[in-house]
Amino acid sequence: MVGASDKNLTADWSLTSDDYANFRPDPPKSFFDKLIGLGIGLNGQSIMDVGTGTGALARQFAAQGAHVSASDVAQGQVEAAKRIASELGLNINFFVGAAKNIDAPDHRFDVVTALQCWWYFDHANAIAEIRRVLKPGGKLVICSFSFLPKEDPIVAASEALVLKFSPTWSGAGWDGTVPIFAEYMPEERYLVDKFVYDEAIPFTRKSWRGRMRALRGIGASLRQDQVTEFDAKHDTMLKEMTDDEFTIKHRLDAHIYNFDGN
Repeated sequence: MVGASDKNLTADWSLTSDDYANFRPDPPKSFFDKLIGLGIGLNGQSIMDVGTGTGALARQFAAQGAHVSASDVAQGQVEAAKRIASELGLNINFFVGAAKNIDAPDHRFDVVTALQCWWYFDHANAIAEIRRVLKPGGKLVICSFSFLPKEDPIVAASEALVLKFSPTWSGAGWDGTVPIFAEYMPEERYLVDKFVYDEAIPFTRKSWRGRMRALRGIGASLRQDQVTEFDAKHDTMLKEMTDDEFTIKHRLDAHIYNFDGN
């Protein structure tokens, strides 16, 4: 996964909210366990999740007893996040908004998190806003949960098909190098912890098709007839390549920053 500024590709994430909600997997339990070990996502903690999408981080933090707010620029994503949280009986303050303009008072949160979205932000203004809403000693967590096209033929073939329909999509061909998008992160002097590891995530052909439809280059940017055509060809390709159930190795990482004293 490289870059997010696709020339001639305008993404509307609201268009793909259903596939996001139904098929894009949440990070596994192991990921949240590692965060807990680093003091992130604790019972009673106040957490702001920016770029929340359909609320994957927000829901798990709330289930762990944290007091969670979460925002996204896409109205459709926020509506889906609210619906899922309500169905699960979770109390989360979801709202539409950008990371550079968080609707919260100064020094409100113990933690601000950003999963698989940091590269989309206005970074200088987002960091300034995050520093404003963090409490003294508060932490920013930038994390990713990415499949590996260089290591999995299913991913590679799926990405190749995406590029046939969306040639300007820049998300293909990630080589697995971490830190991801280092040039977009805060200065290394603020880094206090990090981890990276791999885990096999289970899919069926149906759920993998949904996962790929949710991409910026497909569901968020193509016409519905193009999405339908892509999905049909993807289905045929997968039936030729794999059984109905399989796993896709993902690389998970988190970088944890503390701005105190700087």
